[in-house]
Amino acid sequence: MKYLILVGDGMGDYPIEEIGGLTPLAKAHIPTIDRLCERGELFLNRTIPEGYPPGSDVANMSLMGYDPAAYYTGRAPLEAAAMGIRLAPDEIAFRCNMVTLDKQTEDRVVMTDFSAGHITSEESRQLIEDLENHCSSEAFHFKAGVSYRNLVVYKGQHPGFAPVPPHDFIERDVTSHYQAYFNDPEWRKVLTGAQELLAAHPVNLKRIDEGKNPANFIWLWGEGKMASAPTLGQRFGITGSMISAVDLLKGLGVLAGITALNIPGATGYIDTNYDGKAQGAIDALKNEDFVFVHLEGPDEAGHKGSLVDKIQAIEDFDGRIVRPIIDFLHESKEDFRVVVTMDHFTPLALRTHASDPVPTILYDSRENIAGSGKTFSEENCRQLQDLSGEEIMQGHTLIEKLLQQRQ
Repeated sequence: MKYLILVGDGMGDYPIEEIGGLTPLAKAHIPTIDRLCERGELFLNRTIPEGYPPGSDVANMSLMGYDPAAYYTGRAPLEAAAMGIRLAPDEIAFRCNMVTLDKQTEDRVVMTDFSAGHITSEESRQLIEDLENHCSSEAFHFKAGVSYRNLVVYKGQHPGFAPVPPHDFIERDVTSHYQAYFNDPEWRKVLTGAQELLAAHPVNLKRIDEGKNPANFIWLWGEGKMASAPTLGQRFGITGSMISAVDLLKGLGVLAGITALNIPGATGYIDTNYDGKAQGAIDALKNEDFVFVHLEGPDEAGHKGSLVDKIQAIEDFDGRIVRPIIDFLHESKEDFRVVVTMDHFTPLALRTHASDPVPTILYDSRENIAGSGKTFSEENCRQLQDLSGEEIMQGHTLIEKLLQQRQ
């Protein structure tokens, strides 16, 4: 028996008048996912526990079977784990976004772009390396990640303010949050130097010449100390692989004790290497019990506010990720159970995450689950959930449901 969780990050949305009151998920042409839905079980899953922010860190930790209340220490420590960074007891990891700020006046700063125009990994790496060479200190060290997603490892006491996720403030005033970084003299020295370096850096000057958003500030957030948890092998006796472009998910794979695969050309957006990710999953399933495949594209399109990109990302998830993997499993005559879901909603109207329970499919190739008879959409799922009269599933128990018929 093989087990899979296939995640279209941020696919969930609210009805949009422009497409006849449908959501992007309901509008998208997703024949493979719809077939799984019609023949499988459709239900809601609460990936964001009450009291937690609706982030991909909390939501995907839930999908991996870990209760955030017991294991969550922050987003950045998971990304550090993916990068092979072991935090000392006196160290804190911060996510370090390359962002574009608009300092309109001395008293007004606006978050123009939380990703600096989806800056490339190569451009970002050059910036991070120069920040490390010229702005690091005994307490601050810069670590390059993927695209705008980098890390700072800080040795010392927490600075005492609450950093916010930059994607929650797209085109909004962030003056008070920006100024908080400069209240501590140690932080002020490092960040002032970083801002000056970025303003004059050739990478940014070239981006400006090309009409692209420059990475003119580093936004530190998602901080925490190193996390630990029992592995999936210890809990369930399974082996597995994690396939994702982003270090957060790879770090969850490390936490879970499964292999975090590196797929060349995986970007975390709609230009990602779909074929490579699907083939990576297929190759892993030849030897392992479990595969978790994560596609970031729908979430990034939601943050961008692009209906066209979000529909494309959902359709590509269906046609270029789900279909080849399911076709391989059917052709191999291997029994399998698969979950198709999302971690959270990223509504186009909000351009950030929402904590709504997420539509979820569980399909068993042995067809011993009564089929829903429905196509995959938020509304169809809500209707079935209401009819069932059952309580909404708590996210971290989903993996137990997936594995309950394990042989």
